Amino acid sequence: MIECRYYRKLEGGGVECTLCPHHCHIAEGKTGICRSRRNYGGVLVSEVYGKPCALAVDPVEKKPLYHFHPGTTCLSIACTGCNFRCLNCQNHDISQASPEQADYYDLSPEKVVSLCLKHHCPGIAYTYTEPLTYLEYITDTARLAHEAGLWNILVTAGYVCQEPLADLLPYLDAANIDLKSFSDDIYKKVSGGRLQPVLDTILAMRDAGVWIELTNLVIPGINDDLQMIRQMCRWLADNHLTEAPLHFSRFFPRYKMQDIQPTPLHTLQSAKRIAEEEGMRYVYLGNV
Repeated sequence: MIECRYYRKLEGGGVECTLCPHHCHIAEGKTGICRSRRNYGGVLVSEVYGKPCALAVDPVEKKPLYHFHPGTTCLSIACTGCNFRCLNCQNHDISQASPEQADYYDLSPEKVVSLCLKHHCPGIAYTYTEPLTYLEYITDTARLAHEAGLWNILVTAGYVCQEPLADLLPYLDAANIDLKSFSDDIYKKVSGGRLQPVLDTILAMRDAGVWIELTNLVIPGINDDLQMIRQMCRWLADNHLTEAPLHFSRFFPRYKMQDIQPTPLHTLQSAKRIAEEEGMRYVYLGNV
């Protein structure tokens, strides 16, 4: 455990976490929505710092990143926790778990970098859950990774406040951002968040020179409205992101969305056509 860098103390022993737009007010002994940041005696601590619950060597294309050093591998790490509550989460066993509900490795930032070098991986990917909920851990690791000549890859839903994100951006080389829909109502209904902070994250990464790829999981009856998909692609084009690869991913029944059928292929093909009409240069279909 370490003290979190992004919070303020409140009267009566409570704290307000300022890491993400939820701005959780956390009472003594309790955690925020992410389950991994706890109030201990008026001090907010990260209970997952140095304790990744998942560790693997993956091809970079699995993130998915198709235009960032294809053919290479990355050391993937994840800690428990997420600041979203996506009804379709495919990694809910760790993203929706508390730290004590999962086994973990004892890996300081120094050990992560050493392990990456040992396995001859040119980069580290912070992935599987929501790495921004343990931003202190990834920022410290990413800084050391850069010093060792390694890349840093973030796979994220992008729900974070701008000041904490700014601390990470100098060490970030590439990111795949899960743009879940282009509707605030759908974000609230399916994930328990809002759209605008995600758009702000995309623009901040663009301005910082981070290589961006985007994933849109198309869920039948939820976010498959083709006009909304067109609006999303038009926003990307208007914000000079036509070179960012866009991955439309096929939905399969998961977690609390077991009653929804897989995405029809013709829906994905229509989404691809619309994206290309709006100027997106690199459009891919995933899970097909």
